[in-house]
Amino acid sequence: MNLFGVMDISASALKAERVRAEVVASNMANAETTRTEDGGPYQRHHVVFEAQEGSFGASLLSQGSSMVGSDGTPGGVAVSSVLQDGADPLRRYDPTHPDAGADGYVAYPDINPLTEMVDLMGATRSYGANASAIQAEKSMIASSLDLLK
Repeated sequence: MNLFGVMDISASALKAERVRAEVVASNMANAETTRTEDGGPYQRHHVVFEAQEGSFGASLLSQGSSMVGSDGTPGGVAVSSVLQDGADPLRRYDPTHPDAGADGYVAYPDINPLTEMVDLMGATRSYGANASAIQAEKSMIASSLDLLK
């Protein structure tokens, strides 16, 4: 693996964590959305990551692994899908709300702001760690070029 391969791995993680942060932001923004185009309340979304061809972890365990690319370089991470949570909506009694049912209850998304903030903090820290890895690699490349002078 060359130095640029490491940068590709970190870049793929930066993209994946950006998507994760955007999904969390969307969940937070829609925490009170009681009616969507589908008619029901907003459903929380989850980001699912997958190893790209040539998983870095697999390359550490076994260079002969099928997860290692054909040229021996490990891959990175990608967003495989964004899934809707199948949790039942929360029901709150508010007979004056325009989306209240005949019984006076309104269906709200099952979104916990604390869970979303923890997920956002994880995405932010992972993003920062990968940005630091890219900076460290840039520094190594610059030092290598200085040695050649």
